[in-house]
Amino acid sequence: MTMLHMRQLSRVYRTDTVETTALDSIDLDIEQGEFVAIMGPSGCGKSTLLNIIGLLDTPTSGSYRFADQEMAGLSESRLAQMRKAHIGFIFQSFNLIDELTVRENVELALLYHDIPGEERRRRTDEVMDRVGIAHRAKHRPSQLSGGQQQRVAVARALVASPDLILADEPTGNLDTSHGEEVMRMLQSLNAAGSTIVMVTHSPAHADYAGRVVNMLDGRILQERRRAA
Repeated sequence: MTMLHMRQLSRVYRTDTVETTALDSIDLDIEQGEFVAIMGPSGCGKSTLLNIIGLLDTPTSGSYRFADQEMAGLSESRLAQMRKAHIGFIFQSFNLIDELTVRENVELALLYHDIPGEERRRRTDEVMDRVGIAHRAKHRPSQLSGGQQQRVAVARALVASPDLILADEPTGNLDTSHGEEVMRMLQSLNAAGSTIVMVTHSPAHADYAGRVVNMLDGRILQERRRAA
């Protein structure tokens, strides 16, 4: 089943003197349950594409259908509702709150949903256990390694059971061993059914995905699938 369907998707940024085409007539489908890595040099449009997929930005022209609903042209309030209901984000910089414990950081993602306290705690415990961070529940982010902090960020992205996980350079601030650890975890989540779209500069980490999309100058240059 096609989860994400993009046709002739373009994004142009304009100022009084300059017009920059960040995305130029992108055609891309992503199936439910896929793990797709988007690669390319800085400025190629991959982060812009991820932001549009994540409903953080809107296309200048073209069609973007999420689960067969047209997203282009929706109001900001409706886009925010869709983000909250369907998408989990994992960022390069973790974006954890130092004053909160690991448990509180994860549970925070559920406070924006109409979920009773007991159910929030159950889901928080479950997802912390799933990503191997339950034993750190009472620690603060500053007491964790970079790899452990990214595990907390992954748990926070997962706790609301999103249909889609978007990862923007999720290993960018990690050393090699912790980066591989996070990639193995994402691959495991995908094997369990999560749909993942990841932006990365690392060919080695892109190889964890089932499909790699290479971009250049706002266009898709080529795609390749990992051999079974």
